[in-house]
Amino acid sequence: MKIKVGDPTPEFILPAIDGTDFDMSSTKGKRVIFTFFRFSTCPFCNIRINRIIKRWDEFSDDIQMIGVFDAEIEELKNKMKKHNPPFTVVADSSYELFLKHGVEKSFFRFLLGALRSPITFLQATFKGYFPNTFSVKKMSTIPVDILINEEGTVVEAHYCRDTVDHIPIEKLISFSNGQ
Repeated sequence: MKIKVGDPTPEFILPAIDGTDFDMSSTKGKRVIFTFFRFSTCPFCNIRINRIIKRWDEFSDDIQMIGVFDAEIEELKNKMKKHNPPFTVVADSSYELFLKHGVEKSFFRFLLGALRSPITFLQATFKGYFPNTFSVKKMSTIPVDILINEEGTVVEAHYCRDTVDHIPIEKLISFSNGQ
């Protein structure tokens, strides 16, 4: 079932790239940016993370950001070394959290994202973000961005139109700063 505005914070515990088990309940009382990314070598996901990290100093110190990937934890740890993200990155190797929250798959929408954003794809390629999978199952996942307030209530649930459609970084920054 898709996450909707007004829903409570999704509950889960997943392995994080820092070696801990991340418990979403630990975000209580904080603003949260929660993203369902695709697979660990997704060029669009990696360029998105790169762009967020470049602007991380504009985010509130109190923001909690969690990115979940369809990946094995060891593979994800290895791929995220390139970023050293200042936020939590977790692995859902079973894909259960994705399924539970209505994350969609669409090969057509994957292709649409790739065709719609050739410059983004080139930028990702020049940074060394290559898709090391050609599994249609993994490549067809469409991202989701969720914003959760301090009360633990979803205030925005953005099920992306394609693989490059996300909540704009400026809006994430504003949300993190209480605006």
